[in-house]
Amino acid sequence: MSKILEKIELYLLYAVVFLFPISFLPAFANAFEPVKLAILVYGLGAVLLVKALRLITTGKLELSSSSFDLPVLLIALAFLASAILRTPNKMDAFFLPGTATAVLGGTLLYYLVNQLSQKEKEMGRMLLFGSATIFSLIVLFATTGLLSKIPQLPLYMQQVAFNPSGGLLPAAIFLAVALPLGIGLFISEKVSGKKALLGAGLAVVSLGLVLAIYHMTPGKPFSPRFPSASVSWAVAIDSLKVSPVFGVGPGNYLTAFSRFRPIEYNATDLWAVKFATAHDFFMTTFTETGLLGAAGLILLLIAFVRLAKAKMREVKLANILLGENAALLSLLLLLLLLALFPVTALLIAVLFMLLAFAAQTKKSSINLSGSSSELAGLQATQKLTSRLPAFLVTLPILLALAYVFIRGGSVLAADARYKKALDAIAANDTSAYDLLREAINLNPYVDRYHINYAQVNLALANSIAQTPADKITDQDRTNISQLIQQAIREGKSSVALNPLRAANWEVLGRIYQALIPFAEGADAFATQSMAQAVALDPINPNLRVALGGVYYGQQDYETAIRVFELATVAKSDFPNAHYNLAFALREKGDIERAISEMTLVLSMVDRNTADYETARAALEDLENRRATATPPAGGELTPPQTAEPVLEPPLELPEESEPPAAPITPTPTPEVGEEEQGTFSLTPTPTVAP
Repeated sequence: MSKILEKIELYLLYAVVFLFPISFLPAFANAFEPVKLAILVYGLGAVLLVKALRLITTGKLELSSSSFDLPVLLIALAFLASAILRTPNKMDAFFLPGTATAVLGGTLLYYLVNQLSQKEKEMGRMLLFGSATIFSLIVLFATTGLLSKIPQLPLYMQQVAFNPSGGLLPAAIFLAVALPLGIGLFISEKVSGKKALLGAGLAVVSLGLVLAIYHMTPGKPFSPRFPSASVSWAVAIDSLKVSPVFGVGPGNYLTAFSRFRPIEYNATDLWAVKFATAHDFFMTTFTETGLLGAAGLILLLIAFVRLAKAKMREVKLANILLGENAALLSLLLLLLLLALFPVTALLIAVLFMLLAFAAQTKKSSINLSGSSSELAGLQATQKLTSRLPAFLVTLPILLALAYVFIRGGSVLAADARYKKALDAIAANDTSAYDLLREAINLNPYVDRYHINYAQVNLALANSIAQTPADKITDQDRTNISQLIQQAIREGKSSVALNPLRAANWEVLGRIYQALIPFAEGADAFATQSMAQAVALDPINPNLRVALGGVYYGQQDYETAIRVFELATVAKSDFPNAHYNLAFALREKGDIERAISEMTLVLSMVDRNTADYETARAALEDLENRRATATPPAGGELTPPQTAEPVLEPPLELPEESEPPAAPITPTPTPEVGEEEQGTFSLTPTPTVAP
């Protein structure tokens, strides 16, 4: 029985190693990360279950240890502690992007693979390289356009950049680190047939790597862009000032980037882009897990250097690619690439696989069986008693696995419903309402579910409100009121799940803003929510323009002017900020300054666009003192709007419609030239983009 369980355990582990890199599933909103995390959780969970049965059967626990054990354990503890203590929404840490799950699963994978013999590890390396070969074939089919000729495939699978990792950069990194493994296997293989297959695999992986790199070269549509090392460093340092030991939490880099990126970032062409990772993996880990995670990485690098030095003394140059030496070279290459680029769950798991393949292990055994001399005559009872220590050790593991399997099933089912809801929204199908509600019932802890549900409720309310005023019935008003209140509740729920994420406050603010024509008091709530979004994303000029637009709609032109001026300070070459400022100045009666701002807009926009014609017409209106004229619609230039009532009399929002308590108290809107505490220093000559 023990031998059978041992074989099952080994094959399950092999299946995880082989399937993880090439897995993807269109059933989820993100076709790549959830299924990979599911393979880690359920695959390794099954391995643990079989191992627990073996332990109960044999009463003996065999362990293999290596110099990587302590650093790997410290990294796992750093991610787990930071996820529990610092990440506001645990779903970000454990589901999507699921960095904590990837690290914890990778850690478990490392310890399980490390228990294998050298011959079994060689088979593991063979399976990983085989997976890379299939992965590369998919890259070849996509980049050469073969997949685009199959209309039955989803649109994203017909793209040139499609591959099982979800991006060309992680694909290229994975294929690059797989090459030394393949070369080592090819050199050491003696059977001619297998050697030919490995040679073909090497050719396929090499070609896939070349094509992936080619499509990422500068100027190509899929050329990757990241925040600079200096921007990432600034975000990391300011994040650690808030939480030095545990960082901001796994999966929470986006929040840190919004709060702490320097104002110089607005001078780059990426100013409107928010990044969910830093410039590289090490900087991301430093930001998300603080000094504890950094300590784990440093210890890991020290252990790697020591192992590499020992290998250099022991191994001849001719044998550098044989056996675990090839894994050590792949590990070296991956560590270098992690210092240069961000990574995904795929590369995190591959890192732990390579650590196990390269490690030199020492075996030990622990006896967990016992006996009772008093029950010597009762053979069956003695046997049960002898297995009791093993059973007590495995019981917590079995209970944890049961919880994880059940909870994981509901999480995956919810995301599958969410994917169907998104498809329904794209098809303008009203079933999206019920599908989103089902997703939230299955997993109420994902903020994007609530955001989309709020928007659907708002769209339905707006659809009913389009009925002519003389045909609006009392039932229609009741339905509108219920839909509005549901939209507010869902917007508030998204904020409650992650109160430090500026985007959630922005969505809530825009919900209130959309309700201004329907209900009294919505304008004040919109102002509060938008102000909180600005406090959490202080150098975002778009948010400041949105906040200024709310004040403009309230006809508080003085405050709107100050907010629009702050938007121009945050990004002096942002034409829409100057455009909105000109309108607010016009309403205040300061025509000369309005003309000056509109003239500045004309100098910033391309003469061959509709925006130029829009700004030129607005300037002519100002010069003719036609303050009430409405300029023609443009493209990027959008003037502030004053909402007209849709319902008469307007609805009254209940008391519970008020925005949640603010995690950061927004500072009063200062005069230009004053300093806005906690955001950035306002100067008369802000940085201008080149």
